Amino acid sequence: MADPTASGERVLTIPNVLSGIRILGAPVFLWLILGPKADGLALGVLMLSGATDYFDGALARRLNQTSRLGQLLDPAADRLYILATLVGLTIRDVIPLWLTLFLVARDVMLTGCVPRLRRLGYGPALPVHYLGKAATFNLLYAFPFLLLADHSGPGMSEVQTLASVFGWAFAIWGTALYWWAGILYVIQVRGLTAAGEATAVPSPA
Repeated sequence: MADPTASGERVLTIPNVLSGIRILGAPVFLWLILGPKADGLALGVLMLSGATDYFDGALARRLNQTSRLGQLLDPAADRLYILATLVGLTIRDVIPLWLTLFLVARDVMLTGCVPRLRRLGYGPALPVHYLGKAATFNLLYAFPFLLLADHSGPGMSEVQTLASVFGWAFAIWGTALYWWAGILYVIQVRGLTAAGEATAVPSPA
């Protein structure tokens, strides 16, 4: 019998648990920011998401706990969290609608690559590119700053200014990297498609 730990079929690993926590945290954040508007707790959830996004990959490499499930969970958790945050912050008028549509359009573009990848036998996704992780890092750090910049109160003016500067710096870099990684992904899929067509054996007439 094949050893599941050697074949990458492991399910219950620390990195996968962290990715699962991040997935569960997305609807919690959305409820906090739109329901009771508990922004302090919402900020805490965002910070926890950013921490788990870093540690799941780092621990997977350090503990040798990489798995096929983890390769699917990690980017799925990232996209779900980004989408939930974009929806919540857009409804609250913290970020403009055009930014949300611009980021969502990138994921819609990549969705079109899934059928082609399945035909090539690569599954629903390719391994996460480091640029994609850098983009996610920037965006997940931008959102807490932008949420903090939206707050007002005694002594908050300087905090708001700093939070706005850092938030939009992370958001601009994150958006640029998000699209750059997406374009490179499409180019990679096209290269795999061309290679597959070149090596395909013609069927007999």
